[in-house]
Amino acid sequence: MPFSSEDWGAIRLTLELATVVTALLLVVGTPIAWWLARTRSWLKGPVGAVVALPLVLPPTVLGFYLLLAMGPNGPVGALTESLGLGRLPFTFAGLVVASVFYSMPFVVQPLQNAFEALGERPLEAAATLRAGPLDTFFSVAVPLARPGFLTAAILGFAHTVGEFGVVLMIGGNIPERTRVVSVQIYDHVEAMEYGQAHVLAAGMVIFAFVVLLGLYTLNPTRRRA
Repeated sequence: MPFSSEDWGAIRLTLELATVVTALLLVVGTPIAWWLARTRSWLKGPVGAVVALPLVLPPTVLGFYLLLAMGPNGPVGALTESLGLGRLPFTFAGLVVASVFYSMPFVVQPLQNAFEALGERPLEAAATLRAGPLDTFFSVAVPLARPGFLTAAILGFAHTVGEFGVVLMIGGNIPERTRVVSVQIYDHVEAMEYGQAHVLAAGMVIFAFVVLLGLYTLNPTRRRA
Protein backbone atom coordinates (compact mmCIF):
# COMPACT_ATOMS: atom_id res chain seq x y z
CA MET A 1 0.00 0.00 0.00
CA PRO A 2 1.64 3.27 -1.09
CA PHE A 3 2.14 6.27 1.18
CA SER A 4 -0.53 8.95 1.01
CA SER A 5 0.30 12.62 0.51
CA GLU A 6 -0.24 13.15 4.25
CA ASP A 7 2.17 10.29 5.00
CA TRP A 8 4.83 11.85 2.80
CA GLY A 9 4.27 15.21 4.49
CA ALA A 10 4.76 13.61 7.90
CA ILE A 11 7.91 11.81 6.72
CA ARG A 12 9.38 15.02 5.29
CA LEU A 13 8.62 16.96 8.46
CA THR A 14 10.08 14.21 10.65
CA LEU A 15 13.35 14.10 8.71
CA GLU A 16 13.59 17.88 8.74
CA LEU A 17 12.98 17.97 12.49
CA ALA A 18 15.52 15.23 13.20
CA THR A 19 18.18 16.93 11.07
CA VAL A 20 17.76 20.33 12.72
CA VAL A 21 17.62 18.86 16.23
CA THR A 22 20.69 16.68 15.70
CA ALA A 23 22.73 19.64 14.43
CA LEU A 24 21.66 21.79 17.39
CA LEU A 25 22.34 19.00 19.88
CA LEU A 26 25.88 18.51 18.58
CA VAL A 27 26.53 22.23 18.97
CA VAL A 28 24.92 22.52 22.41
CA GLY A 29 25.78 19.08 23.74
CA THR A 30 29.49 19.07 22.91
CA PRO A 31 30.55 21.75 25.44
CA ILE A 32 28.24 20.22 28.07
CA ALA A 33 29.76 16.78 27.50
CA TRP A 34 33.30 18.20 27.58
CA TRP A 35 32.61 19.97 30.87
CA LEU A 36 31.05 16.87 32.41
CA ALA A 37 34.02 14.76 31.30
CA ARG A 38 36.65 17.17 32.63
CA THR A 39 35.20 18.91 35.66
CA ARG A 40 35.69 17.95 39.30
CA SER A 41 33.04 20.37 40.49
CA TRP A 42 30.28 19.20 42.81
CA LEU A 43 27.88 20.45 40.14
CA LYS A 44 28.80 17.54 37.87
CA GLY A 45 26.27 15.26 39.57
CA PRO A 46 23.30 17.66 39.46
CA VAL A 47 24.04 18.76 35.89
CA GLY A 48 24.47 15.17 34.73
CA ALA A 49 21.19 14.24 36.42
CA VAL A 50 19.34 17.10 34.69
CA VAL A 51 20.76 16.05 31.31
CA ALA A 52 19.68 12.44 31.91
CA LEU A 53 16.16 13.26 33.17
CA PRO A 54 14.47 12.50 29.80
CA LEU A 55 15.71 8.92 30.12
CA VAL A 56 13.41 8.29 33.09
CA LEU A 57 10.69 10.93 32.85
CA PRO A 58 7.51 10.07 30.94
CA PRO A 59 7.50 12.13 27.72
CA THR A 60 4.13 13.63 28.63
CA VAL A 61 5.56 15.00 31.90
CA LEU A 62 8.43 16.70 30.11
CA GLY A 63 6.06 17.92 27.40
CA PHE A 64 3.63 19.28 29.98
CA TYR A 65 6.23 21.42 31.74
CA LEU A 66 7.74 22.59 28.46
CA LEU A 67 4.23 23.56 27.36
CA LEU A 68 3.79 25.60 30.54
CA ALA A 69 7.19 27.23 30.13
CA MET A 70 6.61 28.13 26.48
CA GLY A 71 2.98 29.15 26.95
CA PRO A 72 1.76 32.76 27.21
CA ASN A 73 2.17 32.76 31.01
CA GLY A 74 5.51 30.97 31.08
CA PRO A 75 8.97 32.57 31.19
CA VAL A 76 9.99 31.30 27.76
CA GLY A 77 6.66 32.32 26.26
CA ALA A 78 6.93 35.80 27.75
CA LEU A 79 10.46 36.14 26.38
CA THR A 80 9.55 35.05 22.84
CA GLU A 81 6.51 37.34 22.89
CA SER A 82 8.62 40.32 23.99
CA LEU A 83 11.13 39.58 21.21
CA GLY A 84 8.35 39.49 18.64
CA LEU A 85 8.86 35.79 17.92
CA GLY A 86 5.35 34.76 18.88
CA ARG A 87 4.51 31.60 20.80
CA LEU A 88 6.41 28.36 20.35
CA PRO A 89 3.70 25.76 21.13
CA PHE A 90 2.06 24.22 18.07
CA THR A 91 4.84 25.41 15.77
CA PHE A 92 7.83 23.69 14.17
CA ALA A 93 10.17 25.84 16.29
CA GLY A 94 8.41 24.56 19.40
CA LEU A 95 8.97 20.98 18.24
CA VAL A 96 12.67 21.74 17.79
CA VAL A 97 13.03 23.16 21.30
CA ALA A 98 11.14 20.26 22.90
CA SER A 99 13.06 17.67 20.90
CA VAL A 100 16.40 19.20 21.88
CA PHE A 101 15.53 18.75 25.55
CA TYR A 102 14.10 15.27 25.04
CA SER A 103 17.00 13.90 22.98
CA MET A 104 19.76 15.65 24.95
CA PRO A 105 21.05 12.59 26.87
CA PHE A 106 21.31 10.53 23.68
CA VAL A 107 23.90 12.99 22.41
CA VAL A 108 25.61 14.23 25.57
CA GLN A 109 26.27 10.83 27.15
CA PRO A 110 28.07 9.23 24.15
CA LEU A 111 30.17 12.38 23.80
CA GLN A 112 30.96 12.44 27.51
CA ASN A 113 32.04 8.79 27.40
CA ALA A 114 34.23 9.47 24.37
CA PHE A 115 35.91 12.45 26.04
CA GLU A 116 36.47 10.53 29.28
CA ALA A 117 38.04 7.67 27.31
CA LEU A 118 40.73 9.99 25.94
CA GLY A 119 42.60 10.09 29.20
CA GLU A 120 45.10 12.78 30.15
CA ARG A 121 48.11 11.83 28.04
CA PRO A 122 47.01 13.27 24.65
CA LEU A 123 45.95 16.53 26.29
CA GLU A 124 49.17 16.77 28.29
CA ALA A 125 51.19 16.12 25.13
CA ALA A 126 49.36 18.96 23.39
CA ALA A 127 50.04 21.23 26.36
CA THR A 128 53.78 20.51 26.17
CA LEU A 129 53.65 21.73 22.56
CA ARG A 130 52.14 24.98 23.85
CA ALA A 131 48.70 24.33 22.39
CA GLY A 132 45.99 26.48 23.90
CA PRO A 133 42.77 25.05 25.35
CA LEU A 134 40.74 25.67 22.18
CA ASP A 135 43.50 24.37 19.93
CA THR A 136 43.84 21.26 22.10
CA PHE A 137 40.10 20.67 22.00
CA PHE A 138 39.65 21.01 18.25
CA SER A 139 42.99 19.52 17.17
CA VAL A 140 43.28 16.67 19.65
CA ALA A 141 40.06 15.93 21.56
CA VAL A 142 37.56 16.21 18.72
CA PRO A 143 39.48 13.99 16.23
CA LEU A 144 40.13 11.33 18.87
CA ALA A 145 36.50 11.40 19.98
CA ARG A 146 35.17 11.02 16.43
CA PRO A 147 33.51 7.63 17.13
CA GLY A 148 31.64 9.27 19.99
CA PHE A 149 30.42 12.03 17.68
CA LEU A 150 29.22 9.41 15.20
CA THR A 151 27.33 7.53 17.91
CA ALA A 152 25.85 10.74 19.30
CA ALA A 153 24.67 11.93 15.89
CA ILE A 154 23.08 8.59 15.00
CA LEU A 155 21.34 8.16 18.35
CA GLY A 156 20.17 11.78 18.47
CA PHE A 157 18.74 11.59 14.96
CA ALA A 158 17.05 8.22 15.49
CA HIS A 159 15.60 9.18 18.85
CA THR A 160 14.12 12.37 17.43
CA VAL A 161 12.54 10.42 14.58
CA GLY A 162 10.84 8.11 17.07
CA GLU A 163 9.43 10.78 19.41
CA PHE A 164 5.72 10.79 20.14
CA GLY A 165 4.60 12.05 23.55
CA VAL A 166 6.66 15.23 23.65
CA VAL A 167 5.89 16.29 20.09
CA LEU A 168 2.19 15.60 20.56
CA MET A 169 2.10 17.71 23.74
CA ILE A 170 4.01 20.63 22.24
CA GLY A 171 3.05 20.47 18.57
CA GLY A 172 -0.38 18.94 18.59
CA ASN A 173 -1.47 17.43 15.29
CA ILE A 174 -1.28 20.04 12.56
CA PRO A 175 -0.69 18.66 9.03
CA GLU A 176 2.46 19.95 7.31
CA ARG A 177 3.42 21.88 10.46
CA THR A 178 3.68 19.60 13.49
CA ARG A 179 2.35 16.17 12.42
CA VAL A 180 5.35 13.83 12.42
CA VAL A 181 5.41 10.14 11.51
CA SER A 182 4.66 8.84 15.00
CA VAL A 183 1.59 11.07 15.25
CA GLN A 184 0.52 10.07 11.73
CA ILE A 185 0.63 6.40 12.76
CA TYR A 186 -1.51 7.22 15.77
CA ASP A 187 -4.02 8.99 13.53
CA HIS A 188 -4.23 5.98 11.21
CA VAL A 189 -4.87 3.64 14.15
CA GLU A 190 -7.55 5.93 15.58
CA ALA A 191 -9.26 5.97 12.19
CA MET A 192 -8.91 2.15 12.04
CA GLU A 193 -6.76 2.50 8.92
CA TYR A 194 -4.54 -0.38 9.96
CA GLY A 195 -3.09 -0.92 6.50
CA GLN A 196 -1.65 2.60 6.32
CA ALA A 197 -0.54 2.38 9.95
CA HIS A 198 1.24 -0.91 9.24
CA VAL A 199 3.15 0.55 6.29
CA LEU A 200 4.42 3.52 8.30
CA ALA A 201 5.11 1.42 11.42
CA ALA A 202 7.02 -1.19 9.39
CA GLY A 203 9.04 1.62 7.85
CA MET A 204 9.94 2.84 11.34
CA VAL A 205 11.00 -0.66 12.38
CA ILE A 206 13.23 -1.02 9.31
CA PHE A 207 14.67 2.44 9.91
CA ALA A 208 15.47 1.62 13.54
CA PHE A 209 17.11 -1.68 12.58
CA VAL A 210 19.24 -0.08 9.86
CA VAL A 211 20.32 2.69 12.24
CA LEU A 212 21.36 0.25 14.96
CA LEU A 213 23.03 -2.05 12.44
CA GLY A 214 25.05 0.88 11.14
CA LEU A 215 25.90 1.95 14.69
CA TYR A 216 27.23 -1.47 15.66
CA THR A 217 29.07 -2.23 12.42
CA LEU A 218 30.45 1.13 11.30
CA ASN A 219 31.47 2.58 14.65
CA PRO A 220 35.02 1.29 15.28
CA THR A 221 34.74 1.69 19.05
CA ARG A 222 31.67 -0.52 19.31
CA ARG A 223 33.10 -2.97 16.78
CA ARG A 224 36.22 -3.46 18.92
CA ALA A 225 34.01 -3.92 21.99
